[in-house]
Amino acid sequence: MFRKMRREKQELSREDCLAALDRGTSGVLAVLGDEDYPYAVPLSYVYCDSKFFFHCAPVGHKLDAIAKNSKVSFCVIDKDEIVTKEYTSYFRSVIAFGKARVLTDKTEKRNALEALAARYFPGDETGRRKEIDGDFDRVTMIELSVDHMTGKEAIELVRGK
Repeated sequence: MFRKMRREKQELSREDCLAALDRGTSGVLAVLGDEDYPYAVPLSYVYCDSKFFFHCAPVGHKLDAIAKNSKVSFCVIDKDEIVTKEYTSYFRSVIAFGKARVLTDKTEKRNALEALAARYFPGDETGRRKEIDGDFDRVTMIELSVDHMTGKEAIELVRGK
């Protein structure tokens, strides 16, 4: 169903993909938007339990697109170093394909929101809970269940290992 990577030597292991996701702070969610135009939007994320979680407003383009077609992709760029003397870039990225859904169960939503908040504000549990409690009814949480995930890095990085 999913294409095999053409440059197999550059494919990241699962462990390297997870490490890249841990280092990343944002990614780009791609959906099938209005009139079947692709719509790609940068988002903060948390990856846990083999799923991605994102937050957003209760209405908008992204939610309309997911309601129309739950198949999405999400890309995180871990490294993008331009090497001018070599006319190349040293890159590393991860892309996931899967199905997105809005979390409607309050326990699922709260758990996802707490995981997201803990990722970006790890040392302030009291502040996180206050923020979550204050915004809980105004925030929407999206879960991306991963069907396929792969990563790739520049051949120069592969050779340097």
